[in-house]
Amino acid sequence: MKAFLMHQDEDFDLQRPLPANEADLLQDLELPTLLEAMAGGDRFLFDVAKQAVLSSLTDPEAIIYRQQVLADCLKQPAIVRELHQVAVEALQAERRSYFGMGISRYSSPDSILARSVSVLEVLLGSLKRLRAIADQHTDEFRSDGFTPLFAMFQKELGDEYFETVETHLKELKFRRGVLLSAQLGKGNKGIRHVLRRPRPQRWIERVTPIPINRSGYSFQIPDRDDNGFRALEALRGRGINLVANALAQSADHVLSFFVMLRTELAFYVGCLNLHERLAANGEPTCVPVPVPVASEAEDEPVLSAQDLYDPCLTLHLKGEQRAVGNALHADGKRLVLITGANQGGKSTMLRAIGVAQLMLQCGMFVAATSFRANPCAGLFTHYKREEDTTMESGKLDEELSRMAAIADQITPGAILLCNESFAATNEREGSEIARQVVGSLVEAGVKVFFVTHLFDLAQGFHQAGMDDALFLRAERQPDGRRTYRVVEGEPLPTSFGEDAYRRIFGSAASAPTGGLGRPIMTVAAPARREEHEETDEQGDRRGTPGPYP
Repeated sequence: MKAFLMHQDEDFDLQRPLPANEADLLQDLELPTLLEAMAGGDRFLFDVAKQAVLSSLTDPEAIIYRQQVLADCLKQPAIVRELHQVAVEALQAERRSYFGMGISRYSSPDSILARSVSVLEVLLGSLKRLRAIADQHTDEFRSDGFTPLFAMFQKELGDEYFETVETHLKELKFRRGVLLSAQLGKGNKGIRHVLRRPRPQRWIERVTPIPINRSGYSFQIPDRDDNGFRALEALRGRGINLVANALAQSADHVLSFFVMLRTELAFYVGCLNLHERLAANGEPTCVPVPVPVASEAEDEPVLSAQDLYDPCLTLHLKGEQRAVGNALHADGKRLVLITGANQGGKSTMLRAIGVAQLMLQCGMFVAATSFRANPCAGLFTHYKREEDTTMESGKLDEELSRMAAIADQITPGAILLCNESFAATNEREGSEIARQVVGSLVEAGVKVFFVTHLFDLAQGFHQAGMDDALFLRAERQPDGRRTYRVVEGEPLPTSFGEDAYRRIFGSAASAPTGGLGRPIMTVAAPARREEHEETDEQGDRRGTPGPYP
């Protein structure tokens, strides 16, 4: 018995190694927020969601298979949750039964047999519940995952099956004793012990509590004869050993089915939890379209979206606040440079792209009204980090080290998300480093999304007139107000940091500017400068749709 709800022909592997850049993806894309929403406080759901989201599918057919199963789940959420609960309760009951008996799986044949009978009796009730659900709701599911699963329940778990299993379990309790046969071997030792089916009871034996023994060949073991009892137990063990092992394998087989059913349904329950949270916030979702990658000669990258927003952001918003959605038309583009005003939503847009790509490649819905893209060979992030507190290296050294590690792992067809990379040095040096790194990656077939304030870098790529480059800019109103929309536009020689300066020091303040029109913050006291920098970075990270206090 197999569930096959995550893959068409294989089980979902919860122990599969995660990508080497797992920690960076979790931190840079704020995935714990997404995973916590899917888990709803259940640690097992969190672990399954994390494994599924980070273990990306690259085959469009495999993605569509999972999307179809999820579509059934979204149409029948109560039934899916009931199926999951049946599996959870079956495993909980098995653990209570197992520990309640105080035995080990590797105990005597008698103990193994008793444990197996107890477990199968517990699981038999859960199998009956699965059959009842299939009988009642099979016509309400259409996917290639649920349809054969319900058909299997109806075919394999028929009334005759349950009757046969219950009869065998009743006999294996040996309430009338154990009937064995054996042969004599060398030294008159017993060999070839075989468990025999007891003869049917006659009517008088059913109504008479006193056993009727017509055999004259019998003996009794004295109460204090410990060696005699051990010998009898060993004889009984040799007789039931094969049956105990066979029954233990049957119990483990049924148990493993419930383990896998619970695991695979856990992903879809997590999707239901997240969908309900987003719907409660009034946010849209869509079924993304995975576009197969053409041959290398005809390969043209595809990535377009409408009303794309960051689900991690909207999960943090309170009341009626909603994340701002953006349009993205990057078909045929291998380089997307995002520039513009501070606190304008650039980092939020970058994170929305990364999260959407992961959601597409694990078979989920996406936080947008439409989304289509190629499955990528791998998703990598290179975000700025805080200063190394151990003082073992500077920020630029640390950035270069992380980029070198990415270069060792990244392959053609992958996606790299860069957020303020190489801004730890002066503009000319940072721009030159970024220009060489980005240019090499794009030539190698890697799709790069780069958020930057380095005007020299952005202007250089823009002036090069690259056909496969797209330039986006965070929108800013003439009065300085941020709309948190990112639109197509050429790079500007300013990030409008003066707006942040006026917000911190008051509207009447006049901010001194440098050669590129950027505020020079030399008038601020050290403590006040730190407060400004912290607020500025948080604002760009959050990208909330309303004005800041």
